[in-house]
Amino acid sequence: MDYKAARERMVDNQLRPNAVTDTRILTTMLGVEREKFVPASLHNMAYLDEDLPLDGEGGAARFLMEPMTFAKLVQLAGIGADDLVLDVGVVTGYTSAVISRFCGAVVGLEVDENLATRATDVLAGEGFDNVAIFAGPLEAGFASQGPYDVIVLEGAVEQVPEGFFGQLREGGRLVAVVQDGPIGRATLFVKTDGRISSSIAFDANIQPLPGFARTPEFVF
Repeated sequence: MDYKAARERMVDNQLRPNAVTDTRILTTMLGVEREKFVPASLHNMAYLDEDLPLDGEGGAARFLMEPMTFAKLVQLAGIGADDLVLDVGVVTGYTSAVISRFCGAVVGLEVDENLATRATDVLAGEGFDNVAIFAGPLEAGFASQGPYDVIVLEGAVEQVPEGFFGQLREGGRLVAVVQDGPIGRATLFVKTDGRISSSIAFDANIQPLPGFARTPEFVF
């Protein structure tokens, strides 16, 4: 398979027609070899416009987000050259690899220790030296390395835990697909004067991140 041609088709057929206009993202996703970040059995599927299923610990299903939605979320975050980014749910490290090319540094968080180890190995082998991957519960964030300029949640969530906003710097942004019933909405959260505002940018249908189910409310 010609992976370079597959990357070009991904950018030309999936990203550009769907309002991904940030040239940094387009150029980076043309260059980062997505197939290196998935098992060999999935190399030929690496550039499909759908969430890519991966096996997690204990047979738990994990997914690498589809390229188009990922690119639009990253664009929504408005990442700057000196920003510190928390990438939540990195799976195999591809998302952190892309983000690292146009920010200061990336802290990647993955709940599956085997996937976190694999991501670390692949990133090191491919020369991504401004990324550090840690294993831990996704819903807790990773406060010890913060505060962050940007937080990206790499999957759909029913709610964004309040603790994440405490890990944002003043002026920081968090982007996530917030699931409301059958509809997922890509949402930008911004911290201004210590308060959080939010705005919906586009609809998206992606796989959920583990650990972010809404807490049931007790009703009399």
